[in-house]
Amino acid sequence: MPQLLDASGDQVTQDGQIEFAGLLMGETTEYVGEQLTGWDDLPDVESTIVLRPTQHGGWPGQLLAGTRTLQFDFMVLPDSMERYPALLEDLRRATAPTQREQDLVVQLAGARRLMRGRVTRRALPADRRYTRGEPYGSVVWECSDPRRYEPQENRVTCGLPAPEPGLDWTDGLDHPLEWGITGSTGTLVAPNLGEAPTHPVVEFRGPVVRPSLLQLHAGWRLEYDITLTESDVLRIDCAEGTAVLNDTASRLYTVTASSVPEQTFTFDPGVSVLAFRAAPGFYDPLASVTVRWRAAFW
Repeated sequence: MPQLLDASGDQVTQDGQIEFAGLLMGETTEYVGEQLTGWDDLPDVESTIVLRPTQHGGWPGQLLAGTRTLQFDFMVLPDSMERYPALLEDLRRATAPTQREQDLVVQLAGARRLMRGRVTRRALPADRRYTRGEPYGSVVWECSDPRRYEPQENRVTCGLPAPEPGLDWTDGLDHPLEWGITGSTGTLVAPNLGEAPTHPVVEFRGPVVRPSLLQLHAGWRLEYDITLTESDVLRIDCAEGTAVLNDTASRLYTVTASSVPEQTFTFDPGVSVLAFRAAPGFYDPLASVTVRWRAAFW
């Protein structure tokens, strides 16, 4: 079974709450939500259909989703006027523009989901309601990845398939025959319980020669012509399309001809069965692969 890692959004405890940059908004908070738009909408989808030159219709192409834009409209209702300046300061700090996307966790209808986004607009009109300490406001986030994810990250690990010793011929044969201990299969099961494809992160740990990971049902393979020592980790981020050795140096140039482009290596909705392999004839019990992923939703 996949191991669940710590999740973002620990402050979120019920429907109608949003956590971003350490700030909790929505139900039971002093930032009372009016509406969240763009959350359950499909992002803009670009069709790459090609029209047929001599017939009706066209050839279906890929459907590629664009970014997702979210807008949260709210009203500030402080428990006391003494708290009002601090509430505004916390809001300004959490919604300040940043170059890097941050975790945005929303819970609605019993489902908690994670996105990563940046604030692109904050509106807080300084009208009479503002002066009275009950202003209306809105925050807009743009998320470069339009998919929504389960907050908890799954992780599975396995070693190479262990060789089996077979029969012991030294003392003759006694019935029933003892065929030896069954070796590890070197396979992993990765369920994606969402409805959108998700990109995993793959970590090969040495010692291993030419590590590879194969999706058995799809035939897709990640394989690198590299020798890893016991202290080496080759980290493949399939969303970013990177292969980095020990968090410092790119090793994309070691990819083999049988390997697919990293960004095409996804887990479709359902269950993916994976096989960890190495160069023919190589085995070391310390070699391992770790796969991490989140279920993805539109």
